[in-house]
Amino acid sequence: MASVVFFRAVNVGGHQKFQPAQLARAMAEFGVVNIGAAGTFAVRGNVSPAKLAGEILRRLPFKPELMICPARDVLALARIGSFRHVPAGKDVSQFVSVMQKAPREPPELPIEEPAGDEWEVRLVAISGKFGLSFRRPGPKGVYPNAVVEKHLGVPATTRGWNTIATICEVLEE
Repeated sequence: MASVVFFRAVNVGGHQKFQPAQLARAMAEFGVVNIGAAGTFAVRGNVSPAKLAGEILRRLPFKPELMICPARDVLALARIGSFRHVPAGKDVSQFVSVMQKAPREPPELPIEEPAGDEWEVRLVAISGKFGLSFRRPGPKGVYPNAVVEKHLGVPATTRGWNTIATICEVLEE
């Protein structure tokens, strides 16, 4: 089955650094395509998540945390397009947080950090292992991943909506 691999906490501040393009080339036999520098890969080949994780771990000098999702789940998320009501403002960005597992009981949404009119992150939807949020710049510099992990209590990694769109383009080629 085709998959999407999201690394958590790599290539940030010198922590767990690696070259994603080099890893993708080394795993070409599985149809791995690198997307950006954050550790995001579209995997076109029919390989189980366990085998895929094993092959990645075998090629790296550290043990990264991986979120491996069936490609069909990411494609379905993109088709849903859950960003229906985009808040006003030219600086509003859309993000998807990929959680290690779906929360047991989804909280009441939206969740805002900080709460109220001065929010910087607004978590607006949860679909399985995916949390969708908006971010606008502010003095506290709140990032969607921190909001998801704090309020849902599960490890997550976050990508911009443009990255999700690029993953879908690669998978649909």
